[in-house]
Order: sequence, then structure tokens, then C-alpha cells
Amino acid sequence: MLHRIGAIVAGGSICHKAGVSLIPASKIPALPDRAETFRVLETLVVGTAGGMLFLWAHLPGGLISGAMISVGVAALAGRKMALPPAITQTVLVLLGISLGALVSRQLIQHMSAYPLTIGLLALATFLSTFGSSFYLQRMHGWDPTSALLAGSPGALSQITLLAVEKGADVAGIAVVQTIRVIILTAALPLLLAVTGIAHASPPALPTEIASPWGLTALAAAAVATALLLRLAKFPASWMFGAMLASAVLHGTGLVEGGLPNWLRNIALVGIGALIGSRFARIRLSTLRSHIAAGLGSFAIAILVSSIFVAVLVMTTNVRFSDIVVAFAPGAMDAMLALALTLHIDPIFVGAHHLSRFVFVSITTPGIIHLFGRPQIDVDD
Repeated sequence: MLHRIGAIVAGGSICHKAGVSLIPASKIPALPDRAETFRVLETLVVGTAGGMLFLWAHLPGGLISGAMISVGVAALAGRKMALPPAITQTVLVLLGISLGALVSRQLIQHMSAYPLTIGLLALATFLSTFGSSFYLQRMHGWDPTSALLAGSPGALSQITLLAVEKGADVAGIAVVQTIRVIILTAALPLLLAVTGIAHASPPALPTEIASPWGLTALAAAAVATALLLRLAKFPASWMFGAMLASAVLHGTGLVEGGLPNWLRNIALVGIGALIGSRFARIRLSTLRSHIAAGLGSFAIAILVSSIFVAVLVMTTNVRFSDIVVAFAPGAMDAMLALALTLHIDPIFVGAHHLSRFVFVSITTPGIIHLFGRPQIDVDD
């Protein structure tokens, strides 16, 4: 018996020396890759440094803009900037909780103006898409499908999937969409500050920190609501779920106070770094070849949005800064982060960007079917 046991042990030793594992590879938990960990740390350090520099210079939206620009520049310089899903989701939840803490009864009372402004936003989105598409086709020779997808503001993930399915210019579309988001996120706070609409250093957010019980309740409710929305395939579920849970807890008086300032600042830097890291997926040569198209398309979108903003300013009582950020053809998470840092109505901005997301997601496939190039051309 001992002889047999010894043989089995020896056999195990031989297998070990030969590099054959007795445990199935599928059962061994994957350890973080050292290179990937370094990339994440580098992205966070670069983003934090850029955000702190802009904050020190008293630039509006400094934490977001500084992190975005510094990470974007590093990515274009060849550094592999990236944030894993776990950090991205954490940042979005923190942002949502902070936005929900700003909800008040006064903000909710303004919701009576939403049907009119959301309807005009849908029309502005439609005209912006076709205006940008016309420009890209006539001035840069783009095919109709790629031009329509590049000119569609928001819902980038859906736009990218549709571009792959239709055989469109995915790289060009990504460049045009990214340029629009980067310029808006960096320039919008400066524009509002220079024109005096928003202060360069906006009033400080409420400094009262929720109690340990309150913070626990906020975190649990935010994550639970976000997961429910995610199961329901709701867009931007992590941010909107956390925002909804936080708004209900604060609006009902169950929780007083919000997150500590340092956690809120982490969320702002994280959003900026996340936006800037988009350049890591774009080659410098691709950026050079499409930058003129991106700038021209951006100018068309801003021109269309400006017309509708002017109409609403003259016909409604909604604050100009709220309308500007709500109608800005930028990414939903970036615009809501700006709403937080510039003290702009988060309900108004969130409702409008969510409405545009839904509008773009529903109508774009039909628009491509009617006005894009025939599918037979893609398959050839």
C-alpha cells in the first residue's frame, strides 16, 4: 500500500516538474496582469495630475477638463491609457450619487417645461444629424451611412455597433464623435465662465457629509437600483440608477448630506480620464486624416444647437446655462459631470440627454435604412 502511495506521489511530482497542472485551468482565478495594472495606475496618476493643475489654475470644470486633456495627450503620445470596467462603474455610481444629492423641490417644479424643450431637442438632433451628414458627404466625400452615423450626437456604443454591422467607416466615425465630446467638455465650462453665465469658481457644493448610516444607505440603494436598471437594459444604468436612488433618499429626507468632497473629486477626475482614454483607441494617423471632418461636423452641430438654444431662451423661463448644457451634443456622462461641477440643474440636463439617447437609439437604424447606402453595396 505504501509503495502504491509513493508511486502516486512520485507521479504527481513528475507531473508538476513537467509543467502539467493537476488543477483544471478554468478553476484557477486569473490574477491581474502586471502591465494592465501599471496602465491603470498611470492613467489615474496622469488624470489626477492634470485635474489638479487645472484646479490650481482656477479653470472652470478644472478636474474634468484637466484629467481629460492630460490623459488624451498621453494617449496620443503613445501611452496606453485605460480604465477597467470596475473603476468605470465605481466612478459612474459616485457621480450619480453626487448628482442626486443636488435634487430639490425647486428643480422638480421646473419639469412642466420639459415636454416642449424635449420635443425641440428631438428636432435639433434630427437637423444636426442631417446637417453634419450633408457636410461630411459634400466636403469630405464620405459615404451616406458613415456620414449619418458620425453626425448622430450621442449613443456612441449603439452607433459603433451599427457602423460595424453596416460596414461603415468605424475609425472615422469614432474620431468625429470623440472630437465633439472632447471639445465640448473642455470648452463649455470656459465659454460659460467667460460670458459670465457661470462663475469660473462656482459656489461650493453642500459640504455636509452624510452620516455613516446615510453613506451606507446611499451606496446600497445606488448599486441596487443601478443593477435593476442594468437588468432592464436601461441606458447609462450605473449613473442613472445611482442618481435616482440618491434623489429619492435626499428628496424624501431619509438621508441628509452627501459624499465627502474627496470622493466627489475622484468621480470628476475619473470621468475626465475615462473620456481622455478614448484617444488610446485611435491611431494618430487616423486622427490627422479625419480631424478636419470632425471639426467641421462639430461646427454644424453647434450651429444647429445654438439656434434652438436661442429660441428657448426667448420663449421659456429655463436658465440659459441649463439649456446650453442640455442641448450640447456631447456624451451624456460628460455633460452630467459638468452639470455637477458648474451647479447646473441635473434633472433638466439628465432628462434631456437621456431623451436624446433614446431618440437616437430608436431612430438611427431607420434613418440609415432609408438614407444610407444600400446593404448590397456594403456586402460587395
